[in-house]
Amino acid sequence: MKTFYWLVKREFWEHRGSFLWAPIITGGIVLLLTFMGITTAEVFRMRSGVQINGIDFNAITAHMDAGALSTLGNALDMSILSPAILVGIVMFLVIFFYCLGSLYDDRRDRSILFWKSLPISDRDTVLSKVACATMLAPTIAVVTSIVTGLLMLMMMTITASLHGANLWQMLGLAHPFRVVANMLGMIPLYALWALPTVGWLMLCSAWARNKPFLWALIIPVGTGTFVSWFNLMGLFSLSDRWFWGNVVGRALLSLFPGSWVPWQVPGSAAAKFGQTASDNHQIMGDMLALSHNYSALVSPQFLIGAAAGIGMLAGAIWFRRWRDDS
Repeated sequence: MKTFYWLVKREFWEHRGSFLWAPIITGGIVLLLTFMGITTAEVFRMRSGVQINGIDFNAITAHMDAGALSTLGNALDMSILSPAILVGIVMFLVIFFYCLGSLYDDRRDRSILFWKSLPISDRDTVLSKVACATMLAPTIAVVTSIVTGLLMLMMMTITASLHGANLWQMLGLAHPFRVVANMLGMIPLYALWALPTVGWLMLCSAWARNKPFLWALIIPVGTGTFVSWFNLMGLFSLSDRWFWGNVVGRALLSLFPGSWVPWQVPGSAAAKFGQTASDNHQIMGDMLALSHNYSALVSPQFLIGAAAGIGMLAGAIWFRRWRDDS
C-alpha cells in the first residue's frame, strides 16, 4: 500500500500542471469573466441612468408558493454548479491525453528501463495511473468547481445587496451542502463509468509503437464508419446509431463528467424538459441527486462498459510487461 501511495504521488508530481493548475486556472478565468460581466453591467446601468434600489426580497418571496421557492433554490444550486461545465471540459482533455501518454511516454524516453529495475510490479504502475485518472484528477476538479461556484454566488449576492436586495436571506433557499455532497459523492461513480475510455486509451498507450493518439482514434471511428456503411448497404441489421453510442462513444467520451446522465433521463422527464422553467429546474435537481445517478450502476451500458474497461486494463498491464520496442 505504501508503494502504491508513492506511485500515485509520483504521478501527481510529474503532472502537477495538468492535475492541479489547469482546473485552478480555469476556475480563476471563470471568476474573472464573472467579475467582468458584473462590472460591465454596472457601467452600462450607470450610463443609462437606471436605478435599482430598495428591492424587498421578503415581499417577493411572501407571494411564492412552496413550488416556486423550491425552483428558486434549485436555480441557486445550478449557479453553484455552473463552473463545473468549463472545469469539466478541461478535466476531460487533461485526463484524455494523460491516459494516452501514461504508458507510451515511458517507452519513448526509455525511462521504463529504470522503473523496471525497481521492485515495482507493472500491475501497480498501471493501477496507480488509473487511480490518478479516475480519482485524483476528478477530485481536484470537483473541489475547484465547488470553490469557484461558491465564490461566484458570493460575488453576485454582494452585488445585489449593494442595490438594496437582502439576498442573504435568499441564500437560505439554496442547498450548498447538498450540492457539495452530491458532487463529491459522484466521483466513485465517475471512476467506474470512465473505465472503458481509460482502459482503451491506456491499452493503446501500452501497445502502440508510435502515435497512440491516431491508433486510439482511428480504430473505433474507422470501425464505426464501416458499421455505418454496412448498415447503409443493408448487409446486416446492426444499428450504427447503437454502435456509435455504445462502443465508439463509450471508448472515447466516457471521461466527460456526467456523460452517464442521458442514459438515466426517463422519457416523461425528457418530454417535459424545456416546457417551463419550473420543470427544467426540477428535472435538473432530480438528475443531480445521488440516488438517481447511482441507479446507472445496474444498467447494461454501465456493467458491460466497466467489464470491458477492466479487460482492456489487464491488456495494458500485459503489454507493459512484455512490450519490447528495441
